[in-house]
Amino acid sequence: MAARVVSPTGRGFLLLDAHPTGCFRSVADMVAQIPPPARLPEHRPVALVIGSSAGYGLAATLAGLRRHGIHGVGVAFERPPGRRTGTAGWYRTIATDAVAAEAGSDFTFVNADAFADTTKAEVLDLIEKRFGQLDFLVYSVAAPRRTDPRTGTTYQSVIKPIGAAHTTRTLEFDGDGTPILRDVTAQPADEAEAADTVQVMGGEDWSRWVADLQERNLLRTGFRTVALSYIGSSLTSAIYRDGTIGAAKVHLERTARELDERLAAVDGRALTSVNGAAVTQASTAIPGIALYVSLLHATLGDALQSPVEQSVRLWDQLTGAVPFDLDEQGRLRLDRWELDPAVQAAVAERWRAITPETIAEVADVDWFRAQFRGLYGFDVPGVDYAEPVDPDLEWPAPR
Repeated sequence: MAARVVSPTGRGFLLLDAHPTGCFRSVADMVAQIPPPARLPEHRPVALVIGSSAGYGLAATLAGLRRHGIHGVGVAFERPPGRRTGTAGWYRTIATDAVAAEAGSDFTFVNADAFADTTKAEVLDLIEKRFGQLDFLVYSVAAPRRTDPRTGTTYQSVIKPIGAAHTTRTLEFDGDGTPILRDVTAQPADEAEAADTVQVMGGEDWSRWVADLQERNLLRTGFRTVALSYIGSSLTSAIYRDGTIGAAKVHLERTARELDERLAAVDGRALTSVNGAAVTQASTAIPGIALYVSLLHATLGDALQSPVEQSVRLWDQLTGAVPFDLDEQGRLRLDRWELDPAVQAAVAERWRAITPETIAEVADVDWFRAQFRGLYGFDVPGVDYAEPVDPDLEWPAPR
């Protein structure tokens, strides 16, 4: 594909192309937020990150590489360049590979469906051949569907309330970027839809990864695994925590308790990590979340913790540098800054006060739009978007 000017085309919160240079710069900006260690450990920990190309999985990968010099494998499922550019995660992975090289890390990226048994076999073979055993597994998968390789059944997730319809406010942008406040009503999920969402977003696949690793004796003594999750505000709970996604998160938490018992054999731990709100490609699909995060940033400003800042804290706890911050249900909490009662009260006040006429004053919509477009490599400071770029770049080869 020849070099060309890449522009943001798409609809709603879905863009069809990604800007390579913008994606590279966004990864560099994330790395700049990570404090370097005084020195890297003599024994480089070996980590497997499932979902390493986007959102919190990307942040966890970068924090692990930069701060702890992790070796290991990152798994993502991204579209290569073709008629269109590659997906943003394709280019972010290329940039992350450069971070690994700078850190002197033996880190390999696998582009494949994490749900497939063939992917598990390929990744476990890599771990066994190159590293022997594994210290950490970070599970951060957000997918709309999952095909169970053992039954051939494909499950489709839905974002719906449970029990009754729910109307909420949501933030959208028109074609020229003007913010729009709308009321949207989501109909309740039926039992089959709720069950399918649990199959996609619950803990079954995470459990299979751990079981396969354990069966092949690839877990080092003291192995720790964490699945990344979210609870969020009462303002979004009807769609999120009390809806179909929340049912899947409950299953994820139950899976963590089951795995924690199973991992006692290697003196290991399994936890869910409740992260704070962020602008991610997954979260923008959830009604009300865009508006909520815009109001949260308007309330907190720079005190809103980025995924990278939270991932630094996550690794400090996983490695034992600081004790686990657990709640009464045994969940690791990285979201206390968000759910502080004073913060939630201030966000709720803005939520009640906002109108279509005051949306640009009450919510930080310019920040949100820049964050959303930045997910695809656009609106990133320091990038000349009039400059042609070559999007036909190769997936990182193993070193």
